[in-house]
Amino acid sequence: MDILIREAKEEDAQLIADLTRSAWAGKVVASSSGHQESPQRVVSDLRDGGGFILLADERPVGSVRWHPLEGESDVWEIMRMGVLPEYRGVQLSQHLLEAVIHQAQACEIEELRLAVRPDQTPLLDLYAAYGFEPAPELVYTYANPAEPEPMVMRKQLRY
Repeated sequence: MDILIREAKEEDAQLIADLTRSAWAGKVVASSSGHQESPQRVVSDLRDGGGFILLADERPVGSVRWHPLEGESDVWEIMRMGVLPEYRGVQLSQHLLEAVIHQAQACEIEELRLAVRPDQTPLLDLYAAYGFEPAPELVYTYANPAEPEPMVMRKQLRY
């Protein structure tokens, strides 16, 4: 399988919204706002931060976005990472995570943060392998008030 990560553009907004909804279907709690992902939200996220699209054999199969934390431009929150169900189990999301880490390093970002929902604790080990550490003192900006609070993890980037 040929894997390619490419930078997302505003004209990819519909594709990314579709990928997010499809990747989250049956995987993420129904009350999550990702199930109602809109191209307008994607455009806003891309303008504020950025995103990547994961292609497998030239087919878009996943995406991820990030944006600076409000009031802390040197901290990025990683969000909306997902891979289509038929492409899971072969570590493709790692390519997306690595791409964001490399982009953050190139931009001299000090810290990356992400949230792990209580029903996805196996991801804690994956993120820990990339240097993310639990940060229980932090609150996720986009926490769903209808669900248990997610665990925030952070990765300090040093130069």
